[in-house]
Amino acid sequence: MINRILIRIKVLQILYAYYQNGTNDLKVAENELLFSLQKSYDLYHYFLLLIIDLTNLQNRLLDNRKHKYRPTEEDRNPNMRMVDNRFAAQLGEVTDFNNYVSEKKLSWSNDQDFVKKVLDLILASDVYAEYLANPDDSYAADREFWRAVFKRVICGNDMITEYLEDKSLYWNDDIEIVETFVLKTIKRFDEKEGSKQALLPMFKDQEDRSFAVKLFREAILHGMEYRERIDRHMKNWETERVANIDLIIMQLAVAEIVTFPSIPISVSLNEYIDTAKYYSTPKSGTFINGILDAVVGELKKENVLFKD
Repeated sequence: MINRILIRIKVLQILYAYYQNGTNDLKVAENELLFSLQKSYDLYHYFLLLIIDLTNLQNRLLDNRKHKYRPTEEDRNPNMRMVDNRFAAQLGEVTDFNNYVSEKKLSWSNDQDFVKKVLDLILASDVYAEYLANPDDSYAADREFWRAVFKRVICGNDMITEYLEDKSLYWNDDIEIVETFVLKTIKRFDEKEGSKQALLPMFKDQEDRSFAVKLFREAILHGMEYRERIDRHMKNWETERVANIDLIIMQLAVAEIVTFPSIPISVSLNEYIDTAKYYSTPKSGTFINGILDAVVGELKKENVLFKD
């Protein structure tokens, strides 16, 4: 689930914090990196758990209306389609999901006001109205409802994003990426799998986990060497006037280019140029592109690089 785009972001964040804190404890920093990646996987499960909590809350609200002093006909016979959603019911029975939630003690129990606000958004949405009006009463329609809810109601919603960012500092740059993984997961669900439905693993394979740790370690252990190379190509720039985050991004990019020959140089460059546009100034991408291009040219002349 945690792809290399997210890994690079996490490594950059921890590398920046490493230099800011000045502790120089590599092992502690590595543990913080792995913890940060674990929190991303927690967010993935929190999103899935939200489906169950929203369903349960709707069930409680409809039940309460049945027991009002003077319930209306609608109160007595509410539309139970969302409560009886077969996809949500299956999710609540998935063994791997329940084991993870239990082990990590994940819960929305202290966030019921937030859950209610999200439920209100859903009930007021076109997605919900379309779902109730849909004559197709099937598992596929139930699954598509939740996929549509995430895609059209939850993804990109400022209220939800701000709440999650406040809930955990580790999620500040994860939410948009993790939302795409939730959409992918919902689409993959198969009614026939029942409780054995597989979720996305934390890492695609051991290689991705190793990539995170090795990239971080190499960026630090050879950081001075990489900075010297970068400085040589900043003749028209005063280093102290260059944003520190730009220097760290370039340091990390050089570390990846040198350490991982299997990754095309163009892929590495594009990823860090895009990262600079997000984390630094609008002009940083062009500046970093120029410096890194010069560094790559130098490395090729020295036969340090043998890739295109």
